[in-house]
Amino acid sequence: MSSVLTDPSVAPSGASWLSKERTIAAPGFNRWLVPPSALAIHLCIGMAYGFSVFWLPLSKLMQTAGTGAACGKDVSFFQQLFTTECDWSVATLGWMYTLFFVFLGCSAAIWGGWLERAGPRKAGLVSALCWCGGMLFSALGIHTHQLWMMILGSGVIGGIGLGLGYISPVSTLIKWFPDRRGMATGMAIMGFGGGAMIGSPLAVELMKNFATPTDPGVMQTFVVMALIYFVFMVAGALGYRVPPSGWKPEGWTAPAAQASNTMITQRHVHVKKVWGIPQFWLVWLVLCMNVSAGIGVIGMASPMLQEIFGGSLIGVDAKFADLDKTQLAAIAGIAAGFAALLSLFNIGGRFVWATLSDKLGRKLTYTVFFVLGGLLYASLPASAAAGHKLAFVGAVCVILSMYGGGFATVPAYLGDLFGTQMVGAIHGRLLTAWATAGILGPIVVNYMRDYQLGLGIPREQVYNQTMYILVGLLVIGLIANLLVRPIADKHFMSDEELAVEKQLASDRAAANEVGSGPGAGKATPTVLVALAWAAVAIPLVWGIYRTLLTVAKFFN
Repeated sequence: MSSVLTDPSVAPSGASWLSKERTIAAPGFNRWLVPPSALAIHLCIGMAYGFSVFWLPLSKLMQTAGTGAACGKDVSFFQQLFTTECDWSVATLGWMYTLFFVFLGCSAAIWGGWLERAGPRKAGLVSALCWCGGMLFSALGIHTHQLWMMILGSGVIGGIGLGLGYISPVSTLIKWFPDRRGMATGMAIMGFGGGAMIGSPLAVELMKNFATPTDPGVMQTFVVMALIYFVFMVAGALGYRVPPSGWKPEGWTAPAAQASNTMITQRHVHVKKVWGIPQFWLVWLVLCMNVSAGIGVIGMASPMLQEIFGGSLIGVDAKFADLDKTQLAAIAGIAAGFAALLSLFNIGGRFVWATLSDKLGRKLTYTVFFVLGGLLYASLPASAAAGHKLAFVGAVCVILSMYGGGFATVPAYLGDLFGTQMVGAIHGRLLTAWATAGILGPIVVNYMRDYQLGLGIPREQVYNQTMYILVGLLVIGLIANLLVRPIADKHFMSDEELAVEKQLASDRAAANEVGSGPGAGKATPTVLVALAWAAVAIPLVWGIYRTLLTVAKFFN
């Protein structure tokens, strides 16, 4: 909410209100107002992780209303897109989740360069229009029972909003916090991991409030959440400020090129060149392998725990296949608590590991991810066979912390290697690795599970080979990370090229060129910083509280 209270910088005459010049901070601006603006956007778009709460109600809309039944097996995916005669299947609805991350990666790659020149405010507002507008269009699709409208609204248009919203603060935060790059990006990307912790229980409460005997209340929930998110995302976008060119924290000196950490450059690579630079593809592999392994586990965490430990989760000496419906329901509740516990480690790991990377260096941090992660994945079959639930759960929790930490650390890694001038655009192109991992990871886990079940292997053993395959992915990531070296001089922009790019990106040498008007040059009031953080912290604390209630089921 910082945007409502922040004195806007006044741009040169003729500059658009949405132009990047209007976001250049005046002297005295407190950089700690920028992270809550980023969190305001990331906490909203992070609901993409929580859309599964809508699948079951949406799959029973016509049955609840008494006007139809579930679509038969003979009704194809394309027929379900346009039918008004039967309910959609959960599997078909799940394509919306897939499209979220495909279009996140594609839109971030395509429009990352535009974002650097347009500035984070304009990108944040476009993100709000796409994400919230897509939800409103989906609500219309629910009302008219047209699945294609939901796929287009939330999956495609919303996915584009995800991509722009996800990368909108990256470059800005890295430039505001050159001394704490990992911590800064960790704070923002932590919000994306925590979005579902707020959105999922909020959606459940709203559906309960709007539900009637003939309507599960999903459409109304979409409308209300879209409006709430729009307010927060617009406030976050308007709260963005970029530092003037050459700005640095008081008392901080950039590390010299000859310092011990040669992985941090003071020069800049143009986004158009990254496709031809080996280090880009090595970091691409690093992110892809880390995410593929983690996303494969997070997607199957609940059934994995249930099938491996079965009745022992409730003190019954029986395998999963031998449990009755009451016992299955009991262990399902425990597994839901396990999934909630993992979400806490996912969000916490984003901040902790990214902050730690400021001390360790990005390359060493990823080395820890791959070496420690490989050992933990390899230990899971032995923990499962021995019935050591605590060792199993602890290993998966640490694995998920490194999964989240990988997302939060990679923007700073890119800033170190490629410079900060176009790091947001480069990060956007790197997110194609996420889109690839979103397909690769689940395929490895799901198909291996089905294949081994088809061979007659007991359910408690079907994940053993899968874990070793995931270790193999981590080995590939480790090799790629160890091969990363500083960028060759020929890839960096010359001083003349950098000057042209800065002009195109509306970078200015001094804040006082635009920092006129009421309040300009005055120190940001401390109360304003506190209010901005409270605006994002209160919903986040509520989401964590609701998650802890679910986690309690696991420990009970």
